[in-house]
Amino acid sequence: MTALSVNLNKVALIRNTRSNGIPNVVHAARLALEAGADGITVHPRPDGRHVRAPDVAELAALLRAWPAAEFNVEGNPFHGLMEYVQQVRPQQCTFVPDESGAFTSDHGWELPAQIDELRPLIEQAKSLGVRVCLFMDPVPEAMQHAAAAGADRVELYTEPYAKAFGTDEQAAMLARYTATAEAALRVGVGVNAGHDLNRDNLAAFLSAVPGVSEVSIGHALIADAIELGLGPTVRLYQAEIRKAQAGSRHR
Repeated sequence: MTALSVNLNKVALIRNTRSNGIPNVVHAARLALEAGADGITVHPRPDGRHVRAPDVAELAALLRAWPAAEFNVEGNPFHGLMEYVQQVRPQQCTFVPDESGAFTSDHGWELPAQIDELRPLIEQAKSLGVRVCLFMDPVPEAMQHAAAAGADRVELYTEPYAKAFGTDEQAAMLARYTATAEAALRVGVGVNAGHDLNRDNLAAFLSAVPGVSEVSIGHALIADAIELGLGPTVRLYQAEIRKAQAGSRHR
């Protein structure tokens, strides 16, 4: 079944508006894991506005007590991510082409144009036993280049899908993601997905797009948790994943 990795950046963002450590990011991770999350994702940015270096170390220590769960650390490998990879050796690192002051992730790597820049960093991470995932736009032709770069997986950037959801463009957009996932799987690259996935659009995406190993969800999940509680929210997202899996089996 598709794994649910809970992105805790927005928990850290709220905490960073005060100096009392509330809400506690590690406690939030424990609640998510106890509720059935399959992993934890963080994206420490150079400006420190979200998760910060001490959080990454503390979360890595927590996850050592949860051997079935995975730690995914995201970021730009040219802007400090590799330091975290070397220090905590997460199960997965996701290379994201964010600029230093980017508001949020808004595009994938350009391949093959950036392949020579990325390949040595991919090799470095893999030499540490860390799975490497490249944040990519839904472009089927680029998947062979992700494989050539040495990536283990791609994370499909799903904001275009989220914007098209519920409109006349939804079917055509899903077809792009389906074709991209199929192209990745054909060349031996695993498929993750993330960005603006939520309880409304998640099951439809997973029902249409084959072989998604993991979804990383933060903003919508944490927003839901403000109303519903973190544990119940994680369980609701897992229910959407199960709904998609059941639908796929009956097609």
